[in-house]
Amino acid sequence: MLDRLFGVLADPTRRRLVETLVQDGPRTATELAGDFTISRQAIVKHLQVMADAGMVAADREGRDVRYRATTDCLADAVSWLLTTGPKWDRRLDRLTATTRRRTV
Repeated sequence: MLDRLFGVLADPTRRRLVETLVQDGPRTATELAGDFTISRQAIVKHLQVMADAGMVAADREGRDVRYRATTDCLADAVSWLLTTGPKWDRRLDRLTATTRRRTV
């Protein structure tokens, strides 16, 4: 699940879509397209990829489909980052210490 999530977040347009949905709440693809330089159809394709990864949900309201950010998968990513981050910090600290000893 994290692989798919990080793959989705690797795209800057999708990151911006997530930010927009989190900040502004549910919006239609047409409303979202007004904030981007790509077509509504391209926005819909991005939203479909995001929905497949569990990042957005689509709610039909009459003829409109409103997309909203879902936070469960984001919480999983944050949890992974919080667990993994300190491990990398320790490794980088050891690497820095080793490099300093070699240059002295």
